[in-house]
Amino acid sequence: MSDTNSISAEARELTGKGPARRLRSEGRIPAIVYGGDGEPVRVTLNLTEFRKEFRRPGFFTRLYDLNMDDETLRVLPRDVQLHPVTDSPMHADFLRYVKGAKITVFVAVRFEGQEECEGLKRGGVINVVRHEIELLCPVESIPDAIVIDIAGLNIGDSVHISAIELPEGVTPTITDRDFTVATIAAPTIHVEEEEETEGDEDEEGLEGEEGEEGAEGEEGEEGEEKGEDSENSES
Repeated sequence: MSDTNSISAEARELTGKGPARRLRSEGRIPAIVYGGDGEPVRVTLNLTEFRKEFRRPGFFTRLYDLNMDDETLRVLPRDVQLHPVTDSPMHADFLRYVKGAKITVFVAVRFEGQEECEGLKRGGVINVVRHEIELLCPVESIPDAIVIDIAGLNIGDSVHISAIELPEGVTPTITDRDFTVATIAAPTIHVEEEEETEGDEDEEGLEGEEGEEGAEGEEGEEGEEKGEDSENSES
């Protein structure tokens, strides 16, 4: 897990939509800290500072110190409410840090060793079954990412959760099966139907020729019939 980061915070007393709206107009957002043995603590955060941290990869797996005037709260981000149109943060929830406590978190999957992967060299692709894995972790041991080395894998090979080395004390929440995280899939081949198209054109050409010959044949027969009629009339 990465080092603890800091966010400045201020205590707040007023709650409700009105005060929250005024805070946002001042460039701040409301937040709450809960969990552990203490009472929930309501704070406000600088929107610009918070947005910068929120956009960093691994935000929900990183411990933060909320620095207030008279105390510092060590917390873990748990939820962020976004504006439905602008996606700007509107409210944040934090879990109070308690040493030794375990929580469930979704940790992103990252791959390495692509240059040494035989399957990719042969034109295969990484088929990611799970972009995130839900883990049960001690708060102080949350990994930033699950790193999977695919060097040496070939087309058709799979990576299961049992093959991934997790930090001590960290376990997947799914324990009843050895689920697949990723596979090296064969490339998709698109077959063009040029030959079939050419065949259709040839058939159309033949039908056209047959039509012309048929028309000429009919004209010839009509001419012969007219000739016979004229001979009969002269006789």
